[in-house]
Amino acid sequence: MSRSHSDENPDQTHTKNAKNKDAVTSKTTDTSDPLRPSDHVDGDDSVAQPRLGFVGWLRWGWRQLTSMRTALVLLLVLAIAAIPGSIFPQRMADPNGVSQWQRDNPDIFPILDGLKLFDVYLSPWFSAIYLLLFASLVGCVIPRIRHHAKALRARPPRTPARLQRLEDFRSVERAAGDAEAAASTSVDIATAQLKALGYRVERYDRGRSFSVSAERGYWRETGNLLFHLALVGVLVTVGVGGGFSYTGQRVLVEGETFANTLVDYDSMNRGRFVGDDALAPYSMRLDTFDVSYQPFGEPGSGQAGDFSANVTVKEHGKERTGSVQVNHPLGVADDNVFLLGNGYAPTITVRNAAGDVVFTNSVPFLPQDTQMTSLGVIKVTDGLPEQLGLLGFFYPTTGVLKSGAFFSAYGALTNPTLTLDVYSGDLGINEGTPRSVYVLDTTDLTKLTGRTTDVASIELAPGETADLPNGMGTVTFEDESPAGATDASQSVKRFASLQIHRDDSGPWVLAFALLALGGLMLALFVPRRRMWVKATATADGVALEYAGLARGEDPTIAMALDDLVAGHARLLDADGSTSARPAEAEREAAPEAAASDSPASDTPKVD
Repeated sequence: MSRSHSDENPDQTHTKNAKNKDAVTSKTTDTSDPLRPSDHVDGDDSVAQPRLGFVGWLRWGWRQLTSMRTALVLLLVLAIAAIPGSIFPQRMADPNGVSQWQRDNPDIFPILDGLKLFDVYLSPWFSAIYLLLFASLVGCVIPRIRHHAKALRARPPRTPARLQRLEDFRSVERAAGDAEAAASTSVDIATAQLKALGYRVERYDRGRSFSVSAERGYWRETGNLLFHLALVGVLVTVGVGGGFSYTGQRVLVEGETFANTLVDYDSMNRGRFVGDDALAPYSMRLDTFDVSYQPFGEPGSGQAGDFSANVTVKEHGKERTGSVQVNHPLGVADDNVFLLGNGYAPTITVRNAAGDVVFTNSVPFLPQDTQMTSLGVIKVTDGLPEQLGLLGFFYPTTGVLKSGAFFSAYGALTNPTLTLDVYSGDLGINEGTPRSVYVLDTTDLTKLTGRTTDVASIELAPGETADLPNGMGTVTFEDESPAGATDASQSVKRFASLQIHRDDSGPWVLAFALLALGGLMLALFVPRRRMWVKATATADGVALEYAGLARGEDPTIAMALDDLVAGHARLLDADGSTSARPAEAEREAAPEAAASDSPASDTPKVD
């Protein structure tokens, strides 16, 4: 007879419990227990996470870079990074605009220039984004190409055992004499029908059940890959083509000739692969510059309506005439000549005290407003006791405010006036530091006329001459009007700012852009879907099952399945191996099929 716990001695019970507690404690703290690993949930040791080595981190970074999400983010960042290029003037396209911006914002210009906001597309940060996007696209596309190539070689998947579980499912019962032969023939007809619809097909037969599996829409993924490959092509073409392209600017005054050589450009930006002998040999003379303005009293009065730089081009010993207009460049050799800007170029002549000419030139004055109020700089470096800088304003149609200040009331030459402020001192030209011809640094110069002096600014009309301060000589505003002219409309020459650009990558960029557009259309509008037709021989005919499955969004899958069922029925009727069951029989079969597919009811049948 066994003893109960109540019969045990209390001291013995306490001793036994203490031993058990020590045993549990020893098991918990004993990390050498072979039944409990050291990192068990009740172990004392911390869980050791796997550590990535240098190669592991490189692989992780590459996977992050080549993900589709990263590519989309980089594409967005590239678009955002290009925005400053449309806000700030770029040295490659508009060097005069950069000079003007520097004059208007001398304090903030060095900061923005250090950030390369005037050379956005050549900046290191823009190039970094560009190269990262290129690497991301390449790393993303190459694995997808391999996967797509494997999918193109693969057979369509096997027919599911229970097609009725698919959302888009249809079933039809047809009568037949030889049910098994009729079932095989039905699938043969469906196979030919699906092939005609552009599906890849594969037969899967088993016993008395015959089926065909069909798949189409591979052009969708092909278009997707084509789109991404075209983007890579655009990036490569722009990157490589930039090394063989060049862009130069030249300001031509009416009557001047430009030779297509490096020394004859005002500014030149060329790719790293463009040599000194890469420029096509030709010359171009600006004959006239025509511009029309809206007359007084009409809507938009004073606004320029049309610009046309009429030039004579000499190439391979032959001359031809042409015109350069806004958005209508002139093709010369392999170059395109664009019209960037225009303005007036007053002809100034400076003589010393002895009457000798020390300076004469038609000086381009840069327009400051829509009425062609223009600002220009004349620098006289030799022939006088000291160097002179003349800062001038030109007004094509002069008006006077109540304060006495001049303004231009109209862009055409009606009553032109030239005002000059004279500065003397070292112009800094002999220091070897490049200086803009459109900027006069007056920091270390002495002002001789104008405000803050006792001498009024020089005011000249075409053909007039005025004395320079301190007996230095005279300055003349030459009248360029032809003999017999009755007005001042031709008294001042005009200039045209031309940009000569060559980029052989343009056709390639266009081709890749069209490929990208075509690929995008395929990816958006070609549906990817699978279809199955299954025929099972029954006791009194053939049971046909149809099912469709969309790979992605395909709102037309149900309609496509209905068209397949209807077309297959017409082909079967024409073949004659099976016949449609009477409508009454089909109505009787429908509830039976529904009852067989529905779960059994728990409610007992009541007679």
